[in-house]
Amino acid sequence: MGRLQGKVIIVTGGAAGLGKAMAERVHQEGAQVVITDLDIANGQKLADHLGAVFFAHDVTDETRWAQIVDAVVTQFGRIDGLINNAGLSALKGPADPENAIWDDWDKVYKVNMGGVFLGCKYVVKEMARTGGTGSIINMSSIGSLVPTPFLTAYGASKAAVAHFTRSLALHCCEMGYAIRSNSIHPGQVYTPMYDELINRVAREHSVSVEQATELFLAKIPMKKFQEPIDIANAALFLLSDESRYITGSSLVVDGGMTLTN
Repeated sequence: MGRLQGKVIIVTGGAAGLGKAMAERVHQEGAQVVITDLDIANGQKLADHLGAVFFAHDVTDETRWAQIVDAVVTQFGRIDGLINNAGLSALKGPADPENAIWDDWDKVYKVNMGGVFLGCKYVVKEMARTGGTGSIINMSSIGSLVPTPFLTAYGASKAAVAHFTRSLALHCCEMGYAIRSNSIHPGQVYTPMYDELINRVAREHSVSVEQATELFLAKIPMKKFQEPIDIANAALFLLSDESRYITGSSLVVDGGMTLTN
């Protein structure tokens, strides 16, 4: 028996990177996985491979959230877990406090925080209606814990995610729901999105990609990037009954970065 045997788990932004790793990991432990993403081709490909269900999904679209949650409950009868993973780090414009473009800031915030809010809003209602139990994971970042002057919208949005996660945890306790809400704060995980960030820093500082990579590694006490599986294993723990007494927590998985920054 897997650690999530028979549980129905939704993973947003599940077509690639951390989302893909988490979808694969919970599938390995017996979960029925529901993958959502804007990337239809890769999302459907992964779903077909895992025997999962896929939905095309803009997490800022409230109507679409309602449709997906209704479809999942209609097909499986309940939702046991939600990983709010879909997110943006930055867009093409400058991202520092003095020069950031409002439209970019607004979009990053809507995806990173708005998508989390909408997912929790609709999934908590169904968890409460169909038994009152479940586990919600909202993906934050160590960018919520340390200053990010080169990515202000991202850091601020991820800090908001952490605060919202704690508020949701207390709300569920006060309502008498056995629904747990926790956030995961990854450090420097080498994914396609992180590769884009390294390239961005290289361009902005007129250094090579290799030099930019070394700049990032120098900040990690363990001197290596995380792998997506490190975050997937953390998510597995928080979704499983092994963490049944953990709610409102911020799980930092960063190779020691926040010890020195």
